[in-house]
Amino acid sequence: MAKPMHDTPMLDQLESGPWPSFVTGLKRLANDNDMMVDLMGQLETSYETRKGYWKGGTVGVIGYGGGVIPRFTELKDENDKALYPEAAEFHTLRIMPPPGMHYDTNTIRKFCDIWEEHGSGLIAFHGQSGDIMFQGCTTDKVQPAFDELNEMGFDMGGAGPAVRTGMSCVGAARCEQSCFDEGRTMRTLVNNALDDLHRPALPYKMKYKVSGCPNDCMNSIQRADFATIGTWRDDMKVDQVEVKNYVETRGRKYIIDNVITRCPTQALSLNDDDTLDVDNKNCVRCMHCINVMTKALSPGDDKGVSILIGGKRTLKIGDLMGTVIVPFHKLETDEDFEWLEELATEVLDFFAENALEHERTGEMIERIGLTNFLEGIGIEIDPNMIERPRMNPYVRTDDWDEEAAKWNERQAAQ
Repeated sequence: MAKPMHDTPMLDQLESGPWPSFVTGLKRLANDNDMMVDLMGQLETSYETRKGYWKGGTVGVIGYGGGVIPRFTELKDENDKALYPEAAEFHTLRIMPPPGMHYDTNTIRKFCDIWEEHGSGLIAFHGQSGDIMFQGCTTDKVQPAFDELNEMGFDMGGAGPAVRTGMSCVGAARCEQSCFDEGRTMRTLVNNALDDLHRPALPYKMKYKVSGCPNDCMNSIQRADFATIGTWRDDMKVDQVEVKNYVETRGRKYIIDNVITRCPTQALSLNDDDTLDVDNKNCVRCMHCINVMTKALSPGDDKGVSILIGGKRTLKIGDLMGTVIVPFHKLETDEDFEWLEELATEVLDFFAENALEHERTGEMIERIGLTNFLEGIGIEIDPNMIERPRMNPYVRTDDWDEEAAKWNERQAAQ
């Protein structure tokens, strides 16, 4: 029988709205878990005072420098004793998910059994960085909990100034828009940087994210230092019979209002006979038309990836979106994946050697300049490199003739 619940009027109020509340889940766990009872007491105090009462520390598992988020309470009485002793330590284990976040129910049941035995029972699928978050554990239980999770085949995720846990979309396993092997790509990137993931030694965090098509379901453009996004370089495929079916079913006005006029580059036109013309040279792969008319439109056959560098949220400077450094590259053969490994290694090594402390990749590029970054990682300038749609920040016009000649020579050699 767990200890009596603390009075939590402010938390109780969160259950009164029309939507499910996390408080209900915490109370359910608190029925037979003293740690969750005291956690709710501390959380109620934080709501009352509008202050957080957790501090960090040093907690880890043997052989790893990161992956555990230490949390020790700062709510103490005059004798320096914790006001909520059962939640005085509330550490979190970050565990890497499988590519595409695939699980069977047996795996999830084992997770629950392990965490009920060693922790609070509170698990989050998934944290912002993609980790499975096993939340609420005392210092002495961290190692045995990880040992059992590791025995299942799962590894610790990243924390601190390190390579963070990779994320990939569900990709080809369930999505018809997939343009490459997302699972293999994620494992390639993560395994290549495993030492930097487990033993933090970088200026700051580095994130890899993988999206199978330009829909970018992993939001890698906004969140990843190294984003791998599927694309195609031939013409979009159009099934004119299905186009006519859409027009007949939805009506011309719907197609014009919701597909044609919403193309950002006006690359679509609906003919009088209800067929669709696509100006593929002006298509920017926004995916809107494909998402609306999935049966009629689909990516082309010449598929590959674009590599973008430097996406992040606000830190030293404002939010940055990833900048294209590789407009297109096939990702099919073993040699292609070796190329990806080499590029990822070059970017990581350059970041480790040139970034300032607490500086992300995008901020480093803003400080040193795109040209220096490209030269440092051995990538030649390409007119198709872009910072945002239809803007090219790489090629200077004062020596454009020379750069254009180099580019044309490379194209002729392919």
